[in-house]
Parts: sequence; C-alpha cells; structure tokens
Amino acid sequence: MTLPQLPVLPIPPSWFPGHMMKFTRMLPALLKRTNVVLEIRDSRLPLTSINRTLEGALKKWRLERGWDPNNPGRRFFAVEACEHIVVLNKRDLVPEWGLEPFRKAMANKYPHQQLFFASWQRPRDIRNLSEILVNIAKEYPHAMELNVLVIGMPNVGKSTLLNALRNMGIKGRTPKAFQTSANPGMTQALSTRLKLSVDPLVYAYDTPGVMLPFLGRGTEGAERGVKLALIAGIKEGLYDMEALAAYLLYRLNILNPLSPAYLQLLPSGTPPTHDLEEFLTLLGKRMGMIKRGAEVDLSRAAVYFVRWWREEGGLLSASSPLELDTATAQATNTTPSQIGSNTRLQAWGFDFQWEVTPDDTPEGYDRELLVQRKMEDVIDDYLVKTDMEEVEEGNISQTQVKKRAMIEEKEKRRLKHLARRK
Repeated sequence: MTLPQLPVLPIPPSWFPGHMMKFTRMLPALLKRTNVVLEIRDSRLPLTSINRTLEGALKKWRLERGWDPNNPGRRFFAVEACEHIVVLNKRDLVPEWGLEPFRKAMANKYPHQQLFFASWQRPRDIRNLSEILVNIAKEYPHAMELNVLVIGMPNVGKSTLLNALRNMGIKGRTPKAFQTSANPGMTQALSTRLKLSVDPLVYAYDTPGVMLPFLGRGTEGAERGVKLALIAGIKEGLYDMEALAAYLLYRLNILNPLSPAYLQLLPSGTPPTHDLEEFLTLLGKRMGMIKRGAEVDLSRAAVYFVRWWREEGGLLSASSPLELDTATAQATNTTPSQIGSNTRLQAWGFDFQWEVTPDDTPEGYDRELLVQRKMEDVIDDYLVKTDMEEVEEGNISQTQVKKRAMIEEKEKRRLKHLARRK
C-alpha cells in the first residue's frame, strides 16, 4: 500500500464568540485567586489542543508567584500554591505504547508543568487526580483553601472532569454539578465555586472553552482546524463533513496502514483505500444509504463515518501497534507505511508522526527511548512553527488585524482629545 497523501483541506473558519473573548480578558484577574490551573487537553491532539491564547497570562501568573523565569523548576518564594497541571483526557483513545514516552518528552520540554493522563471512565484516574489536588493543599496547611481553575479548548471534557472529581471527593449522594454536552460551547460563563474536597478544602471553577482566535494560515492552519472539528471542538456546521471524512480516512491509514480501524465498517475482505469517494460508496452501500435513482448518499455516509469514529472508532484506532524494526513488522505482518525501501512512517494520535530508518533501529535499541526522541523532535517543530506564527501574526485573522488597528486609532484620538483639554 502506498503512503497516504494529505487531502486538500478547506480554509479554517474563525469561531471566537463574545463569551470566549470576555473570559480571556477576565483571566489575569481570576488567576490572582487561583492556586492550581488544571488545563484539559485531548490525548488525540496533545499539541493542537494547547490553548495558546491563555499562555501569556499563565506565564505572568507563575512569575508573580515566585517561579524563576530562567529555571522553570526553581521557585524563589512559595507563600501559596502555584501549580500548572496538564490533564490529557481520553487516554483510552490513543495507543498505550506512546503514553510514557510522551510524558517524558513533555517533561523535558515543559518542566514547569505536571502531566497527567486520564479517562473519565476510569475511577482510578479520577481518584489519582483528586489525590494530587489534595496533596498540594496539604503542602500549605496555613492556607484556608485551595482554588482550582479549569481551562482548555472547547469540548475537551472540563465540566465532565469536575463532575467526576466532585463525586469522588465528596462522600454521599452528590448531584451532577454542571451540564455537559457533546457539542462545544455549553459552558459560556465562569461557574460558581464547586467544592471538590472537605478536608482540606478544595474548590474549583469551571470556565468556558476558549478557541484560538485564528487557527492560522496555509496547510498548518487548515490541518489544525480540521483536527479540532473532528473531535467536535468547533461548532457543528462550520465544516463540511466530507472534508472531515477525507482527513479522517487519511489519518486512519497512517495509524494502521494494513488494517485501519474503518475496515470493520466495510464488507469482509475489502482492502484499505485512500480514495474517499470509493470508501464512502462502499460504506453507503453497506449501510443502505441510497438516494432516489439508486445513487449512494455520499454526504450521509461521511456524517456516519465521522460520528462512528467519535463514538467507537477511536477505541479501535487506539489499538494500533508499535512496529519500528523490519524483523518484528514482518513477523507480525504489520509493516508500517513505506516511504522508501528502508524508511517507514510511524504515528501516535493525530499530532505525532515520524520517519523510522534502519539507522534508528540498530540491534538492541531502546524502543521507548526512540519513540520519546522522535516525539521531542515533533514538539520542537511545533514550537518553532508556533513561534513563527506569533512573530508573523499568523494566529490573527485580517478581520482581527483591522479591529486592532481601529481600537488603537480610537485610543490615540482619545489621548489627543484629553491632551487638548488640559
């Protein structure tokens, strides 16, 4: 099977409602009474779901609480708790073999963050996270309470997390604290405080999901938008489902080229395919999605494919094996995607993919260490690209550039008017 080719992707839409802007402006003030920031991300998109809109405020918050700007692991003074915990939700939707290498790679690149993988379906994960918060509170016995602020992109599971933590930390019957939804944007305002623990006292605030004001330009921006739309992080209707289906087919072929998860939707014995129309036609016929004139309803098949992946297909794709060396791949009949005769492609989730050559896999090599190094390379590339976007204002749309110029011009006129009055 040949290497999948990235499909043509639509220009990413701008979706940044007023409640997101309002919360972004409120954040610096909220952090003044915050001890722990729980940033929730999606394990399938551990880089794409980084909320870069809020990073500046978080950096300033840490510096004000005594953390060394030149050594993220050192703190000059510690009057009260100040911790940034990144929770990678839906850990069961990515292959298990990548969890530990990713944790180590992120620890090297982001030493000021604690990283925690979780699934809200696993009580042990909720219990462990609850214990982390309680232990932080116990480190500051003179503090009256520990305040936790939960932030993240839309639809990454913030409200569901808080409901689970409340049920775990408060004994007896506890009603569901917050409404949850499969669609982004359910939470549009800062919540009232929710008690997570009685002794010590731990409270938490739920916050609106905040999207990037602009997803970027070029291929990177287009791919970023499609990824977020696939996990339902962008409002339904802003993307054509066939575009999402095309990218999903591409990604599933990379994750497991010989036996991609979608094959269970097709007739037995059907080989993998890179052709979206061929795939949707086979799927539509199998599911009886036929329009008048005996024509297959491709649009309906695309919707079914994307929703299948969100509901159950993700679990199947998470079973993709780690096969790096040729001998093991041949023995298990799971040879990864071929780039050349001696170079293969390996992927983890939708944000990580790397090439593997014979030089990477000498006899006796450490598989976990190799994966960690490859992941660190991907993270470095991500940091370079995002830094360039910041410098070039690649994360700001033309509409926002005009609005910013208008605000600046109004401020100049106001100051000029005040100067004349004096």
